[in-house]
Amino acid sequence: MLVTLRESTTPKAEGCLAPVMKDRTRAFAAAGLTVAIFLVVQLGALALVEPFQQAGYQQVENPSDPTNSAVYVVAILVMTAAMLAIIKFEIEWVLRAVIILTTGLLSWYVFSVVVPPVVTATVGGAAVNVLAVGAAAAVALALVVHPEWYVIDGAGVVIGAGAAGLFGISFGLLPAILLLGVLAIYDAISVYGTEHMLTLASGVMDLKIPVVLVIPMTLSYSFLDDSAAAEAKEVESVESEDDGSAGAENEEKSATPDETDADAERPDPADRDAIFIGLGDAVMPSVMVASAAFFAPADSLVSGIALNLPALTAMIGTMAGLFVLLWMVLKGRAHAGLPLLNGGAIGGYLVGALASGMTLLQAVGL
Repeated sequence: MLVTLRESTTPKAEGCLAPVMKDRTRAFAAAGLTVAIFLVVQLGALALVEPFQQAGYQQVENPSDPTNSAVYVVAILVMTAAMLAIIKFEIEWVLRAVIILTTGLLSWYVFSVVVPPVVTATVGGAAVNVLAVGAAAAVALALVVHPEWYVIDGAGVVIGAGAAGLFGISFGLLPAILLLGVLAIYDAISVYGTEHMLTLASGVMDLKIPVVLVIPMTLSYSFLDDSAAAEAKEVESVESEDDGSAGAENEEKSATPDETDADAERPDPADRDAIFIGLGDAVMPSVMVASAAFFAPADSLVSGIALNLPALTAMIGTMAGLFVLLWMVLKGRAHAGLPLLNGGAIGGYLVGALASGMTLLQAVGL
């Protein structure tokens, strides 16, 4: 739930024209790809709403119960604590394995309602869609053998749409609004206050798992090469520290603490090769979109997809928040994503709900 830039660790060619877009073009291209990914996640969630409901994938008995939100928030806190503990004890392989297995499971949920059951097998008395299982296994396997940025983003889109669709049909309007509101506040506190989200982000960034979306800012960017170079740079840094304190002393003379802090906080976006966006930043506002499409008593706008006016304006509100967020991030600082994204989704939803003829009490699910 953090949006940040990453500094390039690949050496830049001197005296020649490198295959890199100009700064402004790079920024626009990265922003465009980010918007496209968010749109695909939201449209995917809307397309999955009815198939998930028909397949009986609703996760709770009473979607209108606001305590559902509290249970999920507690689960988020427990999961965050567990991830931080895994990072602290340097057993990141456990986290990587769990996320890849979860990705396979969520992908199977999605493919089971998308892929026609042309080939089936009976397992435990139930018919299993073999092609759906194979597609889900392929997603998980791709993350294991070749976790390049496009593989991670592709897997993130699949499981992001799936998660948003599942939670959308499981959280009524009031629980969805409460969930997004609480998580927006928590995200702000964890990034700007306790800063433990920064620790979590730095810990999972090089695990090559779809917990983050990787948005390249150069045509030649490779997440695999960047991660390898970052690891080498880290080893170099440790070795130079072991050699003695001369380097540290020279560094202290060259920059004051205030200058160092300012540089760290405001890096030059032109020197960055990728934007990293927490997958939750795409999923959470999409939950509001899917919930609005499923629970709001408004006429459908498009045949064949669960899209009504409240869901549409929730999407527009999300995009408005995303534009502001990207504008802030491209200035060179990491920012919490959910305050703007969830705020935009909730605000957009309420506008659309009232415009469609719902009362304010109906709009908030009371």
